[in-house]
Amino acid sequence: MNNLTKYLRDTVAELKQVSWPTQHQAMLYTALVIGISIVVALFVGAFDYLFSQGINVLVNRF
Repeated sequence: MNNLTKYLRDTVAELKQVSWPTQHQAMLYTALVIGISIVVALFVGAFDYLFSQGINVLVNRF
């Protein structure tokens, strides 16, 4: 039980030292992550479509 108490005290002490982002920063970073995720998904989807079309052309040709 003593180890658990020490762990919880140490955890609370560490969390007090964390530099938390402001609400504006959190919203900005969230929007940035969502935006980049959408761009990457479109990029990967476009290449998937192109490669699958290329495979279909090769398969249908032979």
